[in-house]
Amino acid sequence: MKKIVYTLSLAATMMLCFSANLASATELAGKSEPKKEMTLNEEQKAQQVEVIKRRVEEIKSMDKSNLTRQERKALKKELKEMKEQARAITGGGVYLSVGAIIIIILILILIL
Repeated sequence: MKKIVYTLSLAATMMLCFSANLASATELAGKSEPKKEMTLNEEQKAQQVEVIKRRVEEIKSMDKSNLTRQERKALKKELKEMKEQARAITGGGVYLSVGAIIIIILILILIL
């Protein structure tokens, strides 16, 4: 009897876990929007970066001691969004994964 109860509870738990994962995967797949690429020329990019820099300097020079928690949270969110915009405008840089670094090192060892 004990074995049947454990088996049924395990099966029920697995069904709930897998159905929740599938539901979240289908929700994410439906909500994904294609990223918009910025079509700005170099002058517009430089101007946009300058606007972002000025706003960051404004926020840095603010007296944040008298702000409420929600206002500080909004400022932090705004800074994160501006950081993402600046990275998108300037190119963002090159990132290498650990696997890529290992492959590069192995290729260099084989060549040399």
